[in-house]
Order: sequence, then structure tokens, then C-alpha cells
Amino acid sequence: METLTWAEIIPTVLARFWPVWLALALLFAVSLSTRRRTGLYGKLFDSPIGMIGFALVMFWIFTALLGGLIMTHDPLAQIAQMKNDVPGSPLPDGDARFGWYLFGGDNLGRDVFSRMVAGAWIVVQIAPLATLFAFMVGITLGLPAGYYGGRLDTVLSFLANLILAFPVILLFYLLVTPEIVETGIPQYMAAVMFLFPIVFLVVLVNARYRTQARINVPVIVGIVVVAGYLYLSLVSEPFTPIAVLPASLDAISIPGGVLVVFVSVVFVNSPTVFRIVRGLALDIKTRDYVAAAQTRGEGPWYIMLWEILPNARGPLIVDFCLRVGYTTILLGTLGFFGLGLPPESPDWGTTINDGRRLLTIYLHPALVPSFALLSMVLGLNLLADGLREESLRD
Repeated sequence: METLTWAEIIPTVLARFWPVWLALALLFAVSLSTRRRTGLYGKLFDSPIGMIGFALVMFWIFTALLGGLIMTHDPLAQIAQMKNDVPGSPLPDGDARFGWYLFGGDNLGRDVFSRMVAGAWIVVQIAPLATLFAFMVGITLGLPAGYYGGRLDTVLSFLANLILAFPVILLFYLLVTPEIVETGIPQYMAAVMFLFPIVFLVVLVNARYRTQARINVPVIVGIVVVAGYLYLSLVSEPFTPIAVLPASLDAISIPGGVLVVFVSVVFVNSPTVFRIVRGLALDIKTRDYVAAAQTRGEGPWYIMLWEILPNARGPLIVDFCLRVGYTTILLGTLGFFGLGLPPESPDWGTTINDGRRLLTIYLHPALVPSFALLSMVLGLNLLADGLREESLRD
């Protein structure tokens, strides 16, 4: 087989993404037909910037979810003859699945195209979920700090400022170094942080239905049982100080490196979210509808979660999109410095680091994941701009 030219590579690459194009077409068709009934999400499609950002973000999400149909080779498989081969290089003896490395080979003879696709799954797994957990922590602590004020606000604000005083990269470096990991500190931090979603859901339901015991009690019991089991499965790891579940009941196993990076992202982002939520609560608690709820005799947590939080959703949704982008960059930075995730991981940061060593000779191993990282973050920023633009019109 001959080496493919760029005129052959580009159509072949586009064809490999056929599941993504199909999923995007269906998503946009449904979204555009129902946009008048889907609130802020529907209004997003009135903004060209927001639509472009949404399309870029969903492209990589669908790529992550459908990666098995897109990848041409095993992203970890090494073929010695393909080391640093140029894009479109044929495999030495052919391949049962695919005969070329579309974007060439890296310094270990792995397929750059397949590693780019596999790297999207790592970003989609960690960045949105870690940001969501950070928001759970920030909202749970920021609302009472802003609503009650006083000593509680002083103490929580001091702790948030204490964490923010550290340079982000240095803080990440400290949390993911092997010496810190061996102490078990990240696991203990995960045990604390993973409690916040349970606390948030229980307080949310109780604040809404506290006067309706027939609904309140069963729902809270269900949340505690289901979320409690998931919590124990997340934090329990065999042969560690936190091995609370037997292996037969441990349904969720998170690789050590992923857990450390996840906890680090939540820990670093939570204080910033706390300050945003606190500031919004300080502003919104002075509004007339909050005073009306207080006059009706509503409890403080009902007012915080069902009056203040819904009216703060616009800025929080925009910040969530931006923060996912920041987290994606941080994951790339950690991978670039070889921290947290295993060295063979196909995440974009690790792949860029592997390729930059021969950057003056071979551009493709570093350029492809760099473009993927750039387009993902660009999409999140454009999406946030579109959401901000539409939320300001309300």
C-alpha cells in the first residue's frame, strides 16, 4: 500500500467520524424543532456564537462516547516500524481493521489519530464531572455564607481565600505527587468531597417537601440508600485505609491516577465557585421575592435553594461552561508535565508532551492533540458567550 496524500487523508478522516455527524444532525434537528419550548437551551440556538460553541463541544462529547466506532487502531498498541511515521503511512504488513495511520505514528509507534479520539473520553469523563462536584461543594457552602453572613461567612471565606492564595499549578503539583498520594490524603479528600452531592440533594428535597412527610421521607430514604451506596463504591479501594466495601460489592472502581486528578480539580475549583455563589446570594437575598418568601414563613434553606439558587442559574451556567474549559486546560497541563495520569495515557496533555520532544522534526504527534484541546476549549468559551448573551436578554 502507498502513503496517502492529504487529499485522501482528509476525506477518510471525515468519513471515520460518520457516527458523530449523524448524532450531531439528529441533535440539532430535535433542538431546533423544540427550541421554543426548552427555555435557555432553546434560546441558545438564536445565537450564532452559541450554536458554533455548542456544536464544537458536542462534537467532542459524541467523539468520546462513540470512540470505539471511530478509532482505527488500539491507542496503546505499539508498532516499532511506525515510529514517527508521517500522516497517511501504511502499516508494514497491513492490518485487519485499517491499513494506515491517518495522522501518523508517535515516538513509540502508536496511532496519533486513535490516541486523539481516545483522549476525548478522558476529558469528557473528568472535566464536566469534576466541575459539577466543585459546584456542589461551592453551592452548598456559598449559599449559607452569603445568606447568613456573620461569623460563618468570615470562617468559610477565610478558608476559601487560603486555598486561592496558592498558585494553581503548584497546588496541583503538590496534590498529585507520588509522595502525597502514598499518604492517602487524596482518598481522604475524596471521602469528604463526595459527601457534598448527597448533602445537597437531601437538603434540597427536605427544604421543598418538609411539610409533606409522605413525599419527603421516602424520597430522602431513597437518596440516602442509593447515593450512599454509590458514595461507598466511589471512595472504597481495596488494600487502602478506606476499604469499607468488600470487592464483591464495590461496583465502581476508579483508577488511582484518575481519582487523584479528579479530587485535585474539585479542590482547586470549589473555592472560586464558593465566592461566586456567595456574591450572588448577597445580592439576591435583598430582592422583594426573597422578602415575600420570608413573610410566608419559609425556612432559610427553602429560600436559599428554591428562591435564590434558581435566580442565580444564569451566571452559574455560564461559569460552569467556562470552568469546564479551564479544567480541560488544567488536565492538559497535568498530562504535559506527566503528573497524575499514567504515562501511557492517551489524554491530550500526555500526547502533546510525547510529541513535543521531536517537534522540530515531526509536527504531527503534538499538533493533532493540540488542535483537539484548542477546539474543545474554544467551543466551551463560545458556548459560555452564547449563554451569557441570551441570559442578558431575559
